[in-house]
This record gives sequence, C-alpha cells and structure tokens, in this order.
Amino acid sequence: MGRIEEFKGHIEQAYSFEGDSLLLGGAMLDKQAVTGSLVRIPLKTLNRHGLVAGATGTGKTKTLQNIVEGLSDHGISVLLMDVKGDLSGLAQPGKDHPKIKERHDQIGTPWEAKGYPVELLTISGEKGVRLRATVSEFGPVLFSKILELNDNQGGVVSLVFKYCDDNKLPLLDLKDFRRTLQYLNEEGKEEIVRMYGTISPASVGVILRKIIEIEEQGAEMFFGEKSFEVEDLLRMNDKGMGYINIMRLIDIQDKPKMFSTFMLCLLAEVYEKFPEVGDKAAPKLIIFIDEAHLIFREASKSLLTQIETIIKLIRSKGVGIFFSTQSPTDIPDVVLSQLGLKIQHALRAFTAKDRKDISKTTENYPISDFYPVDQLITELGIGEAFITGLNEKGIPTPLVHTMLTAPQSRMDIISKEEQEELIRKSNLVSVYNQEIDRDSAYEMLNKKLEKVNESLEEESKSKTRSTSREKSTVEKVSSNPLVKIVLREFTRGILGVLGIKSTSRTRRSSKSGGLF
Repeated sequence: MGRIEEFKGHIEQAYSFEGDSLLLGGAMLDKQAVTGSLVRIPLKTLNRHGLVAGATGTGKTKTLQNIVEGLSDHGISVLLMDVKGDLSGLAQPGKDHPKIKERHDQIGTPWEAKGYPVELLTISGEKGVRLRATVSEFGPVLFSKILELNDNQGGVVSLVFKYCDDNKLPLLDLKDFRRTLQYLNEEGKEEIVRMYGTISPASVGVILRKIIEIEEQGAEMFFGEKSFEVEDLLRMNDKGMGYINIMRLIDIQDKPKMFSTFMLCLLAEVYEKFPEVGDKAAPKLIIFIDEAHLIFREASKSLLTQIETIIKLIRSKGVGIFFSTQSPTDIPDVVLSQLGLKIQHALRAFTAKDRKDISKTTENYPISDFYPVDQLITELGIGEAFITGLNEKGIPTPLVHTMLTAPQSRMDIISKEEQEELIRKSNLVSVYNQEIDRDSAYEMLNKKLEKVNESLEEESKSKTRSTSREKSTVEKVSSNPLVKIVLREFTRGILGVLGIKSTSRTRRSSKSGGLF
C-alpha cells in the first residue's frame, strides 16, 4: 500500500461517524489536498468546546464563519462575539469566484452561495437588539465579582440586596444600587444598624468608586429593563436554520470591565435557565468569543474564574464555547485542557519568544506520523489549519493538515442600508429596544425621604401656627381696657403685699404729708 492510500485509510477511519457531523474541509498530505478525504467533526461533541488559533491574516475569521454556517444549517443556534465587526456578511449570500471553485474541486465538495438568518445584538451604542439585565438578576455574589470587591465589601453588597428584598425595593439599574447604599450609610443609618448591623463607611466609599469605574465604561447602558431572555437566542427560521446572533462589540475593545460584566451575566443566565440535556445530545447553542486574547489578558480575575467554572459545567446544558485567538498560549491552561476541538492556523516565528510559543503549542497536539508539526505549523497556507477533535466516543482524533471549505455567505461586512433593513425586520427589536424606567429603589427611597421631609416641615409649621395663635390671644386680651385696669390693680396689690411702694402712691403720700 502506497503512502497516499495509507493516509486515505487513516483519515477515513478517524473522521467517519455514524451520527450527524460538521464538514470542515479536506485532508492534505505533503502540502497537497487529497481529494475526497473529508475532515468532519461529530455534532454531539461540539458542546465539548473548541479553539480556533493562528496569526493575523491566516484565515481564522473565515474559519469561524464556515463553522457557524454549518451549525446554522443543522438547526443549531449561535451567539457570535464580533469584536472586529467583520462577521455581519453572514446575512448575505457570497459571490462565486474561480479560487473558491478551485478550492472545492480539490476538497471534493460542492459550493453554493447562501445567506443565513442573522440577528444583530448590542450592549453599547451599536445598532441592534439591546441586551440588558437588572442588578437584582445578578445577585450579590456575581455583582461583587464584577466590582472586584473583597469579602467585607461583598458583605455590604449582600446587605443592600437583603434590605431591598425585605422592603420590596426593586434593584434595576446602577442608580438604584447607589442610592440604596447611600441611604443606608446616611439617612437610613439608624434603621440599618437596628435591623442588620453597622456598615463600614470605608467599604461604602470603595463600592461607590468601583461603580463609577464600570459606569465610565458604559455599564449603565447594560443594567436596566427590559431584561433579555437568553431563551430568545434559541430560534430557527421557517427553513429550520438556526439563528446566528451577532453581538457587535466594535466599540468596547478597550472596556474589559464592560465585557466582563456582560460575559458573567450571560454565562450565569444560560447555565441557570437552560435545562440539563446531558453530554451526548447535539448542542442547542454554541458561543463564539472572537479575539479571546483581549479577554484573558485584560479582563478581571472574576471573569477568568467564572469562565473556568462554566467551561466545566455548561456542556451538560447543551452549550459549547469556542475561543478564537492568535496563539493557544493566550488561553489559560486550565481552560485550554477543556477544549475538545482545536483548529490551528499558521504561527509566525519572528522572535525567540515566537519560537518558544510554537514549541509549546505543538505540545498541545497529538503526535503525527505524517507531519513534522513544529515545522509545518509555520508554513500553513491561508485557509489551511491543523485539526484535531473528538470522535463519538470522546477520543481525540489524529492531527490532520486540512484545506478548509470556503464560507458560503459574504466574506465581507454588509452595507449600512443592509444593516438597517436587517434591524427593521427583526422581531426582537420591538421587544427589547423600548425604554422602560419604572419606579424602583431610587425613586421609592427618594419619595420616602420626601414624605419624611414633608412630615417634618408640616410639624414645624404646626408648631409655628400654635405659637402664633398663643401670641395673638395674649395680644388681644392685653389690649382690652378693662383687662388693663384689672391687671394694673392686681399688680399694685401684689407689690403692696411684697412691701413695695408704687411710684404713683409714693408721689401722692409725699404731697399729703403722710407718714410715708
């Protein structure tokens, strides 16, 4: 048996499956496509998470686009974090090109121009379906993690949540939380000490400063109503294609706390609300985090810890998480070890550090009898990658140099007019983009204080009126002539009893020559 025939048998045995699978491309040997040797991944293993890595310009974005299309074709919904803003083309059919035909002829599969059902989402100033969540939905523990508080400060946050629960004060947005915290530290201090114990002014100050930090990164646009229901991510169109929900994050690349806030809430909500489906079923939702190195390098420790926990637990909810980044070394080892599918585009060795990273990267992949991995990884062409995944039994598949299929949708962004048309046709925009600002803790506490102030003011006015009435009565009585005579004679009588002579009587006695 020749080397090519041996290789074909190797790939067919490793990448043929009984259940539904996702086509990624065609196998290559000695840098040439081996037509008909298709590389597939079982759908049921995609909730074991994945990684798409490679240097800038090697085709990672097109690989993401390709995978997302395949998922949608199988009725699986997608949430795609679009940091660079270059994935909206999924909504429109691509254009045929001789290079696309040549590529697919080598792979041995047809290509068809095709658009996909897309929903544009936003947590910032971008246009699209607005995603919000209330402070109450976060809960004290998650909210404290967002603010990166210590245990003592987190205890104050828990006290605020407890007070609001006990007094039916809705915590909807950041101004609700801030006003409640200020109230308990000032006007309501006696009440809180009596019912719950003292709180440290120093802790209050730290928490208020932390709130300002996330507000400066636009978090006030995220907290509030109407809360987004994560179940709305799981939709299909009338053709049975899963919706591709594109989260537009172009304007928050430099706002890691804002992104951390969103990711923490999203993962927590998905884990809480999605039912258990087990490990063996095809996933219901795949979350793609593009430019993941921005998260892991700059995001809070709380986000990292949360992702590590979620990665281990969320697959039983029928959810997979895929990271796209420049190098596998951008991903913490504890997360990297949980990723079942790895797609590695070319890496470039320009520096000594690059060479070390390449050496470390190749250690993450199975040893191959067909490829010098450490050498070939720097020579992969655009749209080519090393792939290893999991078979239906959860066993890693052999490493294979793969020519990836071309996306069927547009490999470019949509126009402003196409974007506006997409938003206009959305069924979710009318639901989630309405502004709601009902009475909550902020308004209720202010009204409570207004009533207290009004009561104190009325009491003060009442005392003033009473004093005025008393003064008025005395003045009226004092001005009565008869009363004046009686008072004068009474005064004289008192003075006489005390042995004091009045001036008028003294004067008269002197004139009459009396004893006095």
